[in-house]
Amino acid sequence: MATLYKPKNILITGAAGFIASHVATRIVKKYPDYKIVVLDKLDYCSNLKNLLSVSSSPNFKFVKGDIASADLVNFILVTENIDTVMHFAAQTHVDNSFGNSFEFTKNNIYGTHVLLEACRQITGQIKRFIHVSTDEVYGETDEDAVVGNHEMSQLLPTNPYAATKAGAEMLVMAYGRSYGLPVITTRGNNVYGPNQFPEKLIPKFILLAMRGQPLPIHGDGSNVRSYLYCEDVAEAFEVILHRGEVGHVYNIGTKKERTVMNVAKDICKLFNLEADKAIKFVDNRPFNDQRYFLNNEKLMSLGWSERTHWEEGLRKTMEWYVSNSDYWGDVSGALLPHPKAMVMPGGYEGSKEIKGMLAQFNNIQTKVAPTSDSVLETHPFKFLIYGRTGWIGGLLGKICEKQGIPYEYGKGRLQERSSLILDIQTIKPTHVFNAAGVTGRPNVDWCESHKPETIRTNVVGTLTLADVCREHGLLMINYATGCIFEYDAQHPEGSGIGFKEEDTPNFTGSFYSKTKAMVEELLKEYENVCTLRVRMPISSDLSNPRNFVTKISRYDKVVNIPNSMTILDELLPISIEMAKRNLRGIYNFTNPGVVSHNEVLEMYKQYIDPSFKWTNFTLEEQAKVIVAPRSNNELDTTKLEQEFPELLSIKDSLIKYVFEPNRKVPAN
Repeated sequence: MATLYKPKNILITGAAGFIASHVATRIVKKYPDYKIVVLDKLDYCSNLKNLLSVSSSPNFKFVKGDIASADLVNFILVTENIDTVMHFAAQTHVDNSFGNSFEFTKNNIYGTHVLLEACRQITGQIKRFIHVSTDEVYGETDEDAVVGNHEMSQLLPTNPYAATKAGAEMLVMAYGRSYGLPVITTRGNNVYGPNQFPEKLIPKFILLAMRGQPLPIHGDGSNVRSYLYCEDVAEAFEVILHRGEVGHVYNIGTKKERTVMNVAKDICKLFNLEADKAIKFVDNRPFNDQRYFLNNEKLMSLGWSERTHWEEGLRKTMEWYVSNSDYWGDVSGALLPHPKAMVMPGGYEGSKEIKGMLAQFNNIQTKVAPTSDSVLETHPFKFLIYGRTGWIGGLLGKICEKQGIPYEYGKGRLQERSSLILDIQTIKPTHVFNAAGVTGRPNVDWCESHKPETIRTNVVGTLTLADVCREHGLLMINYATGCIFEYDAQHPEGSGIGFKEEDTPNFTGSFYSKTKAMVEELLKEYENVCTLRVRMPISSDLSNPRNFVTKISRYDKVVNIPNSMTILDELLPISIEMAKRNLRGIYNFTNPGVVSHNEVLEMYKQYIDPSFKWTNFTLEEQAKVIVAPRSNNELDTTKLEQEFPELLSIKDSLIKYVFEPNRKVPAN
């Protein structure tokens, strides 16, 4: 007997549908210690009524949504701490697959792929991924075969539905082998019982018989099928959940077979109808497999067995439909001999009945967080900012408040991917701002003796955030540095020739600058990133020890060399405007022109402290008191000025935004 597995938090996809609703209901009621989260988009063959009996259970939660939504799936897996997935969601009706096959590919293959990828990203969290497939992936069983298809039989699907389910199985198997995802696959015979949408054979024939309408049989009715009652199938999934072995496939089937003609005749008997008069033969569908026959010994070895006899199950099903004839509303399209997707009901999610039912679910979640659409109802933007405790990150929040832009600070650590995904799923931003990074305190010399920490944040963390943002279709504004260049023969000091965005970094004097140059080069592979090269940032807050003006006014000695610098009071609001314009690529994010240390201190003396004095020393002398050399350069701001022609020169900006607001010396 296989080792007993005990899940904690189970995600069941498609659980407002027929089979999964019986499975979900069984587990919710039988295992109160398990938390069951149901995800269903409420398609035409789903119905919230299927889950009403457990809607108020404390261990049950319903989420309305599509498995093809990566954002939603990621959010649920992380926030609900899901350890087990039971994946039922699929388009299943063969007739529909002939007329609308692309929808089957989208739902059955792409949807499964999204779910698998989301599970892969939260490494180690998922302990079981149970993928629900079908006996139809095997294709036809020979008419004279006495042994059914076993789990290692070749897959030979013959219709679009079966092909998409086989394709989904291949993805499941690949994720199991490539990524070690703990997958289990099931392949089942036909299932019948209460709650089934009447596009399927048995409920269709029952409803038609109730209405006194003919029972249409495709072809000659000799096609053979095996049927299991829904409660027996729910028990099978319960057994596989607890005792199924990772990497294995389990057939859920019965050896008892019946032709479509026999099924029709048995239903006629239940309604006292003459089969010869009630049955009508219609054109066969494009390819109608003659027989599906499964070997179920592997499942039986886990302790499962079929309990419900055909006659008993069919009678229970008939009685349920007689008592719930209006359960599905108008199903006339489903009762046609050859229903197509275009004539099916348009789904139930928007009906007054379902909207009313949603209110009956105590643990329902129809929206997991403010979506982009809901944010747009009040404001077109919502920003997620990293670097709350940093200088730039703190200023960004204040600017957002001033402009009335909704924003939140990220809680996740940049190098922890799952925490970033959680932030994005929870906050649902329109843009992400990365102002987090290691610059060192009190200065970049710190990075020389803390290289692993510097790499983790400046390189690994930034790249991880960029990658997560790309997966979620988000633009990332990344505050980088221009301290990756130094004056050279092509860009001599005082020449007015600045380094452009496309120039290759040439300054490797500090480990900090090395990491920044490295990550900038790697970020070029991400089309969703806007990199802003900040230099020697200055703000109007002269009490901030990180302010370049504050720094040099406190030094005993300073070098005197012209540099490009960034006035944050002017440029940070511009960075928000750049996000709104969805600008991408690299920008030299400084004010035009250069200003020297002495020129800055002259302004300080003129506006702040007339008695202020300072002493200069050379770069060579400076090198003796610092651990790592400093970058000195001029950046070309032509690209930024083309986008924002009103941008002030560095000296004008210094006066307007820094020294005039802090003036202590009366103007002449």
